[in-house]
Amino acid sequence: MVASMTGYGRAEVTVKGITAAVEVRSVNSRYLDVTTRMPRSMSHREKDLKNIIRSGLSRGSVNVTIRIERASNGAAPLKVNTTAARAYHKLLSDLRRTVKLREQVKLEHLLNFSEVFEPVDEEAGDEKEWQVVEQAVREALEDLNAMRTKEGQELARDLRQRVGWMESVISQIEQRSAERIPEERKRLQERIAELVNDPAIVDQNRLELEIALLAEKLDVTEECVRYRSHNKFFLEALDKNEAAGRKLNFLVQEMNREVNTVGSKTSDAMIAHMVVGLKEELEKIREQLQNIE
Repeated sequence: MVASMTGYGRAEVTVKGITAAVEVRSVNSRYLDVTTRMPRSMSHREKDLKNIIRSGLSRGSVNVTIRIERASNGAAPLKVNTTAARAYHKLLSDLRRTVKLREQVKLEHLLNFSEVFEPVDEEAGDEKEWQVVEQAVREALEDLNAMRTKEGQELARDLRQRVGWMESVISQIEQRSAERIPEERKRLQERIAELVNDPAIVDQNRLELEIALLAEKLDVTEECVRYRSHNKFFLEALDKNEAAGRKLNFLVQEMNREVNTVGSKTSDAMIAHMVVGLKEELEKIREQLQNIE
């Protein structure tokens, strides 16, 4: 079944005090483009994260957002950077002696420097933390794919209706083209009769040859057969369990090529009108395919 490239998935997993919340958004794109937003503690896992996304998606512009919370159990989410604290204390003490201040260096002076405290999550996340994040990412990806598949089914239903309508129009064109050949034969004979007074001087063999050539030029059976073949492959691709966006785009291009050929062969107003309708419908299908994976 075809899948849309537009979707949203979310998952939240909590294991032993570690909670990972993951959101995955995707929109249409020619290739697979993954953008991530995660805590610095997970930055070294970016490649692993993108590999997980690639294992579940083949096309689309994907944005992944990860948030991690840890149960503090009453503990502060910050820790003292002892190296920075000592360095700033020494710096302030040296400054006090330099300018000959009597006031001693106090704790409130050190608190003016943000580097004295640092978040606990500045340290690289351990393996347990990554396992929770990985589980949440996979669940969010499943949620995203469920939405993409559901929307893809709606798009496929619409495309099948359009292809069915175009199939009926092609049959009408083929029938109308076959009906026009005797009409053109009669019209050509009447024009020749108007141009010459004595029909005996008309070379009947040459006339039949010209009529045969005209009939071959007006015949669009070959184009209609190829068009139906493309329609058949189009519907088969919709039912296959694989990414079919590129294949469907190619088939639409071939359909458009056959329609253009039919349009160039005919001078009949009715067929020309039907050709315009087919081209409009193919353009609508092409627009829909831009969102199919």
